[in-house]
Amino acid sequence: MATATHYLEINAPAAECFQWWRPLTNLPQIMDDVESVEAKSEGADVTHWVVDGPLGKKIEWDAKIIDEETNRKIAWKSLEESNNHVETGGAVRFDDHGTSTGVEVSLHVTTPAGALGDLGAKLFADPQKKIEKALEEFKRLMEATPAR
Repeated sequence: MATATHYLEINAPAAECFQWWRPLTNLPQIMDDVESVEAKSEGADVTHWVVDGPLGKKIEWDAKIIDEETNRKIAWKSLEESNNHVETGGAVRFDDHGTSTGVEVSLHVTTPAGALGDLGAKLFADPQKKIEKALEEFKRLMEATPAR
């Protein structure tokens, strides 16, 4: 199992940060390996993920938002019935500091044994570095957005 957590202070209100993350469909903008995240249900509680893997292979799964507090946190987990052979989940927390927001992202991935597990292990190699890079990109996006 691979786990990564990173915290970063962003000069944007918590409500704006939360609204950007909430549908999860924006994640390909900040995560290089994530090709797409598309809503499968009304309200976007269930999403379909496609991630670029090694040697042009793609790994796909469905995930469901399992915990949500408006402007405070979002947590999601892959669905077993999506038959993805990869168990993954994550959470993002928003600490409102007025004009700035502390954002913490946590991800975990469990891959199976065998060839598919090897593919998953390569895909999710160094998750800490990937999360740090994604949060830096999120910070850049949010701080470049003009204040409303």
